Amino acid sequence: MLGAIRKFSKSIFAKILLGIVVIPFVFWGMGSSFKSGSQNVVVKIDKDKFSIQDFSNFVQSYGPVEQENASAIIDNLLTKFIGNKLLEKEFKNFDLRLTDISLGNLIKEQKEFQRDGVFSRTEYENFLLTNNLNVVMFESNLSRQEKKNQLVDLIGSGVVPSKFMINDTYNKINQKRNIELINLNNIFTKELNFTENEIKSFYEKNKDLYKEIYKTVKVLELTPKNLTGMDIFNDLFFKKIDEIDDLIMQGNKLEQITKEYNIKKTKTYTINKNGKDINSIEVKKIQKNLIKDIFSIQDSVPIKIVEKKDKFFIIEILKTESLGKNLESESLKKKVSLDLKNEKKRKIVSEIISKINQKNFDKSDFDKLSKEKEANIQKILLKNREDYKFLKKELVNQIYIHPEKNVIVVHDMAFKEIYLIYIDKIHNVSINEASEDYEKYMRLSKIKIANELFNTYDNYIRNKYKIDINYKALNTVKSYFN
Repeated sequence: MLGAIRKFSKSIFAKILLGIVVIPFVFWGMGSSFKSGSQNVVVKIDKDKFSIQDFSNFVQSYGPVEQENASAIIDNLLTKFIGNKLLEKEFKNFDLRLTDISLGNLIKEQKEFQRDGVFSRTEYENFLLTNNLNVVMFESNLSRQEKKNQLVDLIGSGVVPSKFMINDTYNKINQKRNIELINLNNIFTKELNFTENEIKSFYEKNKDLYKEIYKTVKVLELTPKNLTGMDIFNDLFFKKIDEIDDLIMQGNKLEQITKEYNIKKTKTYTINKNGKDINSIEVKKIQKNLIKDIFSIQDSVPIKIVEKKDKFFIIEILKTESLGKNLESESLKKKVSLDLKNEKKRKIVSEIISKINQKNFDKSDFDKLSKEKEANIQKILLKNREDYKFLKKELVNQIYIHPEKNVIVVHDMAFKEIYLIYIDKIHNVSINEASEDYEKYMRLSKIKIANELFNTYDNYIRNKYKIDINYKALNTVKSYFN
């Protein structure tokens, strides 16, 4: 069945599925650089060596790497790469297998690939095409994930949670909480107003933060008309495409190729990753679906052929530069003002959190702040941990990890929502064994135990295998993507 699927989907060339979960093993600083003779090896796990090419292929499978954050992204991907290799060793150690037949059945069972409850090869291919997935790598990741599930089951098999643990799990999710809330943004709106000089001073101190990467590129669309003189896609057209690809592999630039094939309609653009020029004006003459490809091209190999929905383009990077904008730009001034405001917010919030941690901010200070700043106190009942009527999920989750009679600060990742919270009352609850939900919370408790066991198993693996990272080779990989 898998052979048929691969044959059916052989035209798919794209990225690997990003959503597959891998264990985030963290091993930084666990080994020194290798000695001479291993310059091409990025990491060594016991006797197994993994080369620059092995790791580079893994990085590329995740798609384009943003140049601004390339170093951090590659560090994170190395963690995933090592985690995958350790999992493979454990799969082999426990003889965990997944045959092609079993994998095929697993694919057939996915609702995304079914039509009227029956597996559809068309739906499967459409899924891969829509998500830009490579069928072989998709199947490989699905197989790895299934083996990981088997490993988790193996480690946690036979675990039976106690009634106390089941009740504890139920209570942590379903307990009611009376809270009092001050929206700190209402205070910030009144107080965080800045003069032109303050905005300018902040900009001057942080100029590098407002630089953007711009690429100057030449783009040439290859059509049957400009290659063959005809309006149809035929063997001659694709033969010439292959010839051009060979010329590029031989190091020829776009100018040489256009002379060779007598093509004159080459266009040059300077754009950022949003497809805008240095004046923040959208460059409409360049297709939006080409921008991602332009920014995935490395300066070390600056020219390539790109295919987009039966259209072929040659893209050549002429120059990559980091440019700053003038503060007179309204869009930039707005961003600088917002960044300045967020910096001040963080400072004020940090001061409050510091007082809370030092036990110098309690309910009386909470009420005092409300009175002094004329900030309304809102009283809310959260019915359970999944009650998002008043606050979004990440904020509710923060509230539910703190005890009664505590003052806390909660905020979202973007610092757009910031609240000072007083947890007035917690109403604990329990579940009866006769409840229809009892099995559900038993399973949740079992998963919790299995995860704790898996964390212990993670530590065991860290000590089981000797892992050495060659930081010189790692820096070589980073240089490819910078």
